[in-house]
Amino acid sequence: MGDAILALDQGTTSSRAIVFDHQRRPISQAQQEFEQIFPQAGWVEHRANAIWQSSLVTARAALQKAESDGHTIRAIGITNQRETTLIWDRDSGKAIHNALVWQDRRTSEFCQHLKQEGQEDLIQDRTGLLADPYFSASKIAWILDNVPDARQRAEAGKLAFGTVDSFLLWQLTGGKVHATDATNASRTSLFNIHTQQWDAELCRLFKVPMTLLPDVQDCAAQFGESDPSIFGRPIPILGIAGDQQAASIGQACFEKGDVKSTYGTGCFVLLNTGNTPIRSTNKLLTTIQYRLAGKTTYALEGSIFIAGAVVQWMRDALKIIPSASSTEQLAQDLENNGGVYFVPAFTGLGAPWWDSDARGAIYGLSRGTGIAEIVRAGLESVCYQTFDLMEAMRRDGANPACLRVDGGMTANDWVMQFLADCLDKPVERPHVLETTALGAATLAGMQAGLYPTSDDLREQWAAEHRFSPTMEPAERNRLLDGWHDAVKRTLSDHHRAD
Repeated sequence: MGDAILALDQGTTSSRAIVFDHQRRPISQAQQEFEQIFPQAGWVEHRANAIWQSSLVTARAALQKAESDGHTIRAIGITNQRETTLIWDRDSGKAIHNALVWQDRRTSEFCQHLKQEGQEDLIQDRTGLLADPYFSASKIAWILDNVPDARQRAEAGKLAFGTVDSFLLWQLTGGKVHATDATNASRTSLFNIHTQQWDAELCRLFKVPMTLLPDVQDCAAQFGESDPSIFGRPIPILGIAGDQQAASIGQACFEKGDVKSTYGTGCFVLLNTGNTPIRSTNKLLTTIQYRLAGKTTYALEGSIFIAGAVVQWMRDALKIIPSASSTEQLAQDLENNGGVYFVPAFTGLGAPWWDSDARGAIYGLSRGTGIAEIVRAGLESVCYQTFDLMEAMRRDGANPACLRVDGGMTANDWVMQFLADCLDKPVERPHVLETTALGAATLAGMQAGLYPTSDDLREQWAAEHRFSPTMEPAERNRLLDGWHDAVKRTLSDHHRAD
């Protein structure tokens, strides 16, 4: 049947593996959810072994199905939940603590202290990031300071740090390779995005020994090969990118001005700014979109911590819906939101607010409020938050004509139409919604010589559906005013003081 690429898509709530054929079409896939651990309010952890085992099980299942149908896996691409932090023993490969997930806010006080000391400008100048618990550096310091003997072992070179891609690469290669790619490195607060090197001064600021850090490579590169015991033979690992950057590659956002928004557990908008990093004045992030053949392309990014996770919360915690797919009809059957606004700040608010102490709230409840109104308010919150990100980009000088979207939540037509109405811009949905995995496969396939160049891929991109705005301006403004009033009431006291 031909050559194919295996993409490992390790996400926040599940691990997925998808095999793409020589035309980048998905031909087999497997997915497995794993446990979310919440030791206390604002803390989020994963078991390292759950990350690895769920990745391994799904990878083997997708590979076996593809190969039983006559395909040959030429290479592996990896994409991952970014910023999530693991430290493991170099001899055993075992993590010394649960992974601290990107949503985890336990280092808020430490990051607030950095701001008060005036260190945020240094961090932003070199990394494009803010002093926030979201990123890996403060998480590394927390693990080293809270696991007995960890700091001493790290300084002695006995421990390794990695984001999830690096941990999976270590496990896949049987401990032979400790590396990452430029996109994941750029999310640690330790990597200088201008020099493309780990920054010694930032490592001292965050108290992170440089002996912990992995080698940094291009997104498409020779990362090594899998140990023969894992898939029965060695398979080259040729592509790695953080999930949002991978999605932008899957959406063929290779030109300056291209913008995409991915709706998974969180929501992330990336705008390609070409070979020039733009420092935001509106609390967006400057980040690396990809690095290919030694050439770096930059992006502006807005990060929303809770998007699809609000639906998961309504399903699993409140138990008011049987499935995510049931939300579309519930929202559609209502004439309006009944004045209900849901600010899903379960782990703080991301861009453009960056308030790690804010917590979720629902406003406008009345005796007439029912399950449908709460569900609709949850869905609407994702669109309102996207508006805030796009508005921040506009104030930074970027005003793209349309938005490309992807991720599981984009299958909901009602949400996509409401998003177009909120933005007053067309929203374009691709044929393959799982563009994160597609991006990882694309990187590996380009490196393997199986897929065409970025220019050709951009020309081939086509929308499966285009949602055009239909809402009257007065109604749009009324809804957005209600949302912004709800956000202001949700912000923490110290954030209001700032």
